[in-house]
Amino acid sequence: MYMYFPTNYVWSMSVVATLNNGGLIDDVDKASRPVLEASEHGDDVGTELLYDSWQAVADRILASAQQDEARGWKLGAAEKYYRAALYTSQAERLQSPKWEGRRAAYQKSIDLLLKHVELGGVPLTTVEIPYHGDDASEGAALPGYFYRAPGAGPHPLVVVWNGLDSTKEMMYTSGFGQQLAARGISTLMMDPPGSGEALRMRDLHARYDTEVWAASTLDWIERNAAELNVDAARVGLVGWSLGGYYVPRAAAFDKRIALAVAWGANYDWAAVQQARRNREGENPVPHYWDHVQWVFGASDLDDFIEKTKNMRLQGVVEKITVPFLVTHGEGDRQIPVAYAHQEYEAAVNSPKRELRIFTREEGGAEHIGLDNMPYVGQFTADWIAEAFAELTA
Repeated sequence: MYMYFPTNYVWSMSVVATLNNGGLIDDVDKASRPVLEASEHGDDVGTELLYDSWQAVADRILASAQQDEARGWKLGAAEKYYRAALYTSQAERLQSPKWEGRRAAYQKSIDLLLKHVELGGVPLTTVEIPYHGDDASEGAALPGYFYRAPGAGPHPLVVVWNGLDSTKEMMYTSGFGQQLAARGISTLMMDPPGSGEALRMRDLHARYDTEVWAASTLDWIERNAAELNVDAARVGLVGWSLGGYYVPRAAAFDKRIALAVAWGANYDWAAVQQARRNREGENPVPHYWDHVQWVFGASDLDDFIEKTKNMRLQGVVEKITVPFLVTHGEGDRQIPVAYAHQEYEAAVNSPKRELRIFTREEGGAEHIGLDNMPYVGQFTADWIAEAFAELTA
């Protein structure tokens, strides 16, 4: 992986994700160079400095976008709003949950992205999915983006769940929805409980029994299938990073799911936490222990460990009875590659199971393939299209 910050894996991962998702190398260099020295003091120290530096670049681009928009140059403005949204989103991801500016920064990333959607004529709409978990308040809803495939339908639908620290905005900028749309598949990009807008703006926390929010989502799809122009009998589920735990569990217990993809084999996330306590492997974000307690609504570290003790897939993936893809990078520094092999071997009841390990030589070897995400996305989109075609036949 390209280590812009030679001693800082977490900060460098954001640089790589930004460049792979449409960021320009000159912008990223201007944003990152002022905090090179700060990066040498660990993941946690200096994250607010990083945000300020990245925002200086994003705000310059935003000013140019507004000038273009005022002149009626919609497409040029849309591209600039996209980059400003991308840089804001990646910088916000690295902040502490205790940083008082976090909600405003996240809202800014949403607003900028939706300006890009509006001016660029992107076939994306915001959706609200009623959430019926026993931990949800009256009227709670999960936010999402629906990306409509072109042409006559009804289209198959892929629901994408993010992980511990990513957002639905990052799902859009990954380009995966666009890759699926090119194959005639619509996409629903969601912030499940504990992530993105669901966490930051609605205080909805993660839980181990992911079939609960899967049921809310599938109920909503069935009610709205005609309006969405999708086939409720062909709904697949994809999850990256911690979503690689969320998705297999949901597919094991809700038989309405037609196929499942673990984009990163989080086979035993409870064990990963114990390893991280022992300083084994890399953390995905700075301020890690504060972050995970925030995600799960835990009062302290012991409470977090208690809330996540069941987050393992042994005895669960055996219950998956639909096509199942496991992808993993051989150089993943966060989740052991051995988990991918164990998860694949355990999925004995899947009628179409496949394991794809991305190598360092080809790219996509880092966590969820962040070092070559378009490449991993193309493979995954093709596998999904093939599986849907076989199901239809």
